[in-house]
Amino acid sequence: MANVTDSAFRQIIAKYGKPNVMWTEFVSCDGLCSPGKKNLLRDLKFSETERPIVAQFFGSKPENFYKCAKLTQKLGFDGIDINMGCPDKSVERQGAGAALIKNPELAKKIILETKRGAGSLPVSVKTRIGYNKIETADWLNHIFGTQPAAITVHARTRKEMSKVPARWEEVKIAVKLRNQFDPKKKILIFGNGDVKNLKEAKERIKETGADGVMIGRGIFGNPWFFDKKIKPEKITLEKRLAVLLEHTRLFEKMYRKTKRFDLMKKHFKAYISGFDGAKEIRIELMKTKNASEVEKVIIKNFPTLTH
Repeated sequence: MANVTDSAFRQIIAKYGKPNVMWTEFVSCDGLCSPGKKNLLRDLKFSETERPIVAQFFGSKPENFYKCAKLTQKLGFDGIDINMGCPDKSVERQGAGAALIKNPELAKKIILETKRGAGSLPVSVKTRIGYNKIETADWLNHIFGTQPAAITVHARTRKEMSKVPARWEEVKIAVKLRNQFDPKKKILIFGNGDVKNLKEAKERIKETGADGVMIGRGIFGNPWFFDKKIKPEKITLEKRLAVLLEHTRLFEKMYRKTKRFDLMKKHFKAYISGFDGAKEIRIELMKTKNASEVEKVIIKNFPTLTH
């Protein structure tokens, strides 16, 4: 999730409800193998609190995946993930992301070259259940042959984007296919799509037989998602706003000189919602230019909030 799941975001998640593993936002392999490498390395920064941390890449040139896998070792990551599901048109024009579903031979070369450069690091794949139509079996059987450590199945086709409910029955099919190909279950299957809380995640695992669930949008504005001790209804508005301020300050501290403050505003709607007057406060926040101004807006509307 480009410009969303950066290190500041992940550090907040790690503090309030750390999952079993975290992924970086995806980074262009071609960009990392170009003169623009320096600018992209900021997206691969992480703190020790985020471990285990997996670097996610996109691209369409196997030789660049090999180089990036070597780089990942040097940077100290715990794993490598290849994005074969992104529907963004600019990514697909490069033959990357979801476009690789239409080019299984290239996809296999990319996985194998990544594994060759990864050393002992596990290599996983995040993908969808098809491009214009559901083709879970045909597509995943190509990937199984390269024996990745894990496959995360976003349970929609590329054509469906996120406009239809996730088809979790296809995750169950993916698990069945894995079991046939790999009876020892060395290839892990993770499901992804529409999971809103930890209870639902556990239900999805039970009903599909998946080894785990990847959470995307469900964790936005809710860093307590993975905290088993905290019930969602116990998270007060004051607590949510305090973490928003903490997140904003950390973002500014880390990226003041390298990223536009406007990128932080993607998180405002997630944190500021579900109560009377939320829309009006979000409108005020969208006009802010730094963490200090965000704090002023929050304190003005919630003067009892400690900060």
